[in-house]
Amino acid sequence: MTRFPLGANPWIWHSPVGGGALAEVLPRLAGWGFDCVELPLERADDWEPRATAKLLDTTGLAPAAVIAVMPQDRNLVRTDPGTVRATQDYLLRCVDAAHAVAAPVVAGPVYAAVGRTWRMTPTERAAAYAEFREHIAPVTDHARAAGVRIGVEPLNRYETALLNTVGQTLTALDGLDSSVIGVALDTYHQNIEERTLPGAVHEAGSRIVHVQVCANDRGTPGADHLDWAGFLTALDGGGYRGALCVESFTAHNDAIAVAASVWRPLAATQDGIATEGLAFLRRALAAHTP
Repeated sequence: MTRFPLGANPWIWHSPVGGGALAEVLPRLAGWGFDCVELPLERADDWEPRATAKLLDTTGLAPAAVIAVMPQDRNLVRTDPGTVRATQDYLLRCVDAAHAVAAPVVAGPVYAAVGRTWRMTPTERAAAYAEFREHIAPVTDHARAAGVRIGVEPLNRYETALLNTVGQTLTALDGLDSSVIGVALDTYHQNIEERTLPGAVHEAGSRIVHVQVCANDRGTPGADHLDWAGFLTALDGGGYRGALCVESFTAHNDAIAVAASVWRPLAATQDGIATEGLAFLRRALAAHTP
């Protein structure tokens, strides 16, 4: 089986993730043996790209993706023109940051605020998807010029009403350039919304541009009931060659933890989510290597 690069997200320990947090976390990730790191960008100026690029070079970690964040004031659908423009501006800054640190992807729920849900008829849903395609276009144009891809992440039904499944996401992306924009998978959300994890991977196929992994409870990968063998085999067979990044959270902040509904510790230690997750993923990948 392919040796996927393995990474982690500093959200395991910090939110927001600023330059100081990166300076603390990245050397530890490198010391534990991670290959890469996700770089969340809650605010456009949370970290300085040149300093971050230097830190990546010093630690030897590759930048797997810049992670876009969608709080209540960021929306591309069913909102006012000013909010659309501000959200586009933020996403353009994410693309610029990714280009500056040589990250290949900007990933996240780049369509609506996390936690925003509403009922839609089939006609209204189709209109919302068309609106998303229209409003993401300036971002994809900028990403194409920068050599960056956009990964659109479907979320579970409690965090969005717009894109819950791979199938819905592919419908929303219909007609958009697949070389620039695709699907970002997260095992937490797929475990809730898809019949099987391998099925979600097979359906997404070549449109997968980034993958985040965690347990079914958002904790340590492997400490769960997920079909990791089937999931990893499907990714390998489908031709995905990007990173697998452990994304989890600390309960001790007022932004991301609230958006993700993390109210309790998800492991004995936050370090354990990273180190034990890394060890599990290495074992799982080795078990399926011919």
